[in-house]
Amino acid sequence: MKLAILGGSFNPIHIGHLHLADSAIRAFGYDRLLLVPANISPFKAPYTGTTAADRLDMILASITADPGISVDDMELRRGGVSYTIDTIKEIICRYRPTEKPALILGDDLAADFYKWKDAEELAGITEIIIARRMINANQSIPEFPYPYRILDNEVIDISSAVIRDRIAKDSENGSCQAWHYLVPPGARIIIEDRNLYRSTKHKGNGSGNGINDRVEKITGKLIVQVEEAARASLSAKRFFHSRNTALMARDLALHYNLDANAAYLAGIAHDMAKNHSSALDHGKKAAVLLQTRYNIHNKDILEAIEVHTTGKPRMGDMAKVVFIADKIEFSRPGEHGKLRDMAEKKTASLDELFFAVLKDNVSWLKETGIKASKKTLRLLEER
Repeated sequence: MKLAILGGSFNPIHIGHLHLADSAIRAFGYDRLLLVPANISPFKAPYTGTTAADRLDMILASITADPGISVDDMELRRGGVSYTIDTIKEIICRYRPTEKPALILGDDLAADFYKWKDAEELAGITEIIIARRMINANQSIPEFPYPYRILDNEVIDISSAVIRDRIAKDSENGSCQAWHYLVPPGARIIIEDRNLYRSTKHKGNGSGNGINDRVEKITGKLIVQVEEAARASLSAKRFFHSRNTALMARDLALHYNLDANAAYLAGIAHDMAKNHSSALDHGKKAAVLLQTRYNIHNKDILEAIEVHTTGKPRMGDMAKVVFIADKIEFSRPGEHGKLRDMAEKKTASLDELFFAVLKDNVSWLKETGIKASKKTLRLLEER
């Protein structure tokens, strides 16, 4: 096996790390590149905002389905200060590469390599690859007294410290710092679910509206699992409708002080059983699917999914929100301008908006020759 090693704190891992890893694999034909998170760096003060488990989880969540990149937690298991010479010797012993393993260094570290523990021995048992992190292709690498090769990669000007700072500032009132797509999606979900790197003054529960824990916590990881399942099981057109329903349900939930994550989850999942059941039964089957496969028992979510087609008397506010979103989301054909204006301008109460959408839906059913269900007709009587 032709092996390369990229170490670091990965606190958090970001797109620059993964682009660098991919560039090295493609440039030099490595069979596998190992990401090795450090326990404690000899040259950096320990950062206390995350645990080793958090950092490891973010890395693993960021390389899903990539056979070229692997992770080894040997430095975390070893504990104490992490010395690269110890790591390389263990890698050679356990992995038995067919040639010297490559050690990838950023050009920002090259000048101080001589300070590393047993630097000369380390240079002798590895092939050192110096990658561009700070220096552009038209600039020269600092003097380096050991044999090395240069990886002529693109420079992505981002660092973990910058990302941590942006997240902390973004959690403060009145600040707006873009960071979501500087880290891989899997890492972003973990950061949000665990409230990592946020300002200590503003550590909430990550829901965006402060009420997600009222029934059961709806995590970003759970939403991703359900959304991916919906995307895989539905046609592109039906999934497009489901995602627009989820987005409108979330927006309505925020306005009416409901759980925004729960509303989004109900919206993305409401049609999951559409391809395997009748027009009136698919909501009930989708609710059962969420219970049995994803262990979701939030009564508001399950009711919203179960009755999104017909509604039912005395339905809850979450169910009303998803019913509204399902009927008037922006990809829905038909004239829904006035109803969308009511939803967008937020001039109506939730009940006023719900019954306006309900009446519009019943009228549409009559025009198309479809008989409204008894549950739907009974709902009109509540008004």
